[in-house]
Amino acid sequence: MEKLKVLRKQIELERARLNQMEQTHGLLHPRVIRQSMKLDELINTYTRLDSGNK
Repeated sequence: MEKLKVLRKQIELERARLNQMEQTHGLLHPRVIRQSMKLDELINTYTRLDSGNK
């Protein structure tokens, strides 16, 4: 359960970073795309772990 809490916090931080990068560089910049992919991976990990706990 603690791991889910840590992941949730990390997702929030990475989402904020993505929003900031998008404002600076635009949606199609390679750095923004990489950040989006990183966020997707974290969300997928969170979903897998959360589904396993039910």
